[in-house]
Amino acid sequence: MFKKKALRINTYLGYGTNSLFRATGRALEDENIDFSTNQHIFKTLRNIYRQFESDEIRNTPIELRLPDKKIIEAVTDHEGYYHLELDLNTLSQYTDNKGWITYSVSYKKEETHKKISLDNTFSSQMLIPSDQAEFGIISDIDDTILHTGVASLFKWRVIANTFFKNFDKRTAIEGTVKFYKKLHLGTKEAPVNPFFYVSNSPWNLYDYLSAFFKKNNFPKGPILLRDLRTPFDKTPKPKAPHKQSEILNLLKMYPNLKFILIGDSGEKDADIYTKIAEEYPGRILAIYLRNVKHRRKEKRIKKIIDSFDASPILLVHTSEEAIEHAKKTGLIR
Repeated sequence: MFKKKALRINTYLGYGTNSLFRATGRALEDENIDFSTNQHIFKTLRNIYRQFESDEIRNTPIELRLPDKKIIEAVTDHEGYYHLELDLNTLSQYTDNKGWITYSVSYKKEETHKKISLDNTFSSQMLIPSDQAEFGIISDIDDTILHTGVASLFKWRVIANTFFKNFDKRTAIEGTVKFYKKLHLGTKEAPVNPFFYVSNSPWNLYDYLSAFFKKNNFPKGPILLRDLRTPFDKTPKPKAPHKQSEILNLLKMYPNLKFILIGDSGEKDADIYTKIAEEYPGRILAIYLRNVKHRRKEKRIKKIIDSFDASPILLVHTSEEAIEHAKKTGLIR
């Protein structure tokens, strides 16, 4: 007889406003995934496999408890996800000095008591950017701050780096932490400028990426990933690319906030970022694209840059180039 696995809730850092509470996460069986440091290759492979193999807890009642003890009820969908948006008032009274609200998520015990572990409280946070922030920063992840190899042939480097290297063996691209911390502080240093990380990686890699960000001391921010589609997925495909959709959501969520967009020359960042800057004149303060040293892609990106004038755009080889530009344009000290 097989022992039933305990349940957990994978909560994702989110973002909202003073009057809009938003929460996202996923209910799963607990696979005892351990992303501790100094792991050998086989344990890393097992952890990644378990992230993709984990069984979702479908159509299950959960409860969210806010700082004022208010309880919000929700139900997971057919893939175990919950996406909650609720109009509330004066949420900013619960934020810390960097704009984060802490809340908890739990299973309703009477519904799933047979599988719940002793710890049925899973903490999460939602970011409310200060209305005094100078700007927001939206950054790609793969090959922008983390060497991934998206531009490699058949993306073999993506597979090798993700499945066979634990997060502590991955290195941040040189200078990115320094640059991002300067952007986080801006010229005023307080309140801090909000960070948002966008990637085409699936939600299954959230814990892995989150551990990488913490180890390297990147500014904390929501990590916005996408649902993993299979060949048998019958749900309608998104009308817009994932990154484009997430950036547009942020622009609409914070209409008075201007943004800096950071990406690389490996995929479609330049196409997406320049299109958004043209559609939202005056909202994009700068676009920084890291050169992935791919001759054909670099040539294509330079053509895009030459025909674009909606906002400053820079193709950089090092983070120091970006830092120097940001200082000259008054974005950082």
